[in-house]
Amino acid sequence: MSLITPLNRVLGLGTAAGATQHWWAQRLTAVALVPLGLWFAVSLATLDEYSHAAMTAWIGSPITGALLVATTLSIVYHSWLGVQVVVEDYVHSTGLKVSVLVLSTFAHTLGAIAGVFAILKVALGTP
Repeated sequence: MSLITPLNRVLGLGTAAGATQHWWAQRLTAVALVPLGLWFAVSLATLDEYSHAAMTAWIGSPITGALLVATTLSIVYHSWLGVQVVVEDYVHSTGLKVSVLVLSTFAHTLGAIAGVFAILKVALGTP
């Protein structure tokens, strides 16, 4: 018989201090992506043509540009949170886990920057 309580066994494994914030961030981005995704699909479906000029004019609209940036950032952040959970749950080697999380953060940051830059470049009409 052991005198170690279940709480004492768990104490050495760390806390779940950021888990609630992480969980809420995932849920909020998922909820935000529902109307943004519907807007994106409907607005693309209602376009008369899909030529370069038509798409440039569509992205150049201030509301469309802002919603595209919001969609891009929500998708990238939601993806980053999801990849983080998967890596933390299924990668057991500490060194590999840290490496994959750092690589994931860099990749998602680069994706967000590239996406927002592309949208702004087209929306502002810079060559």
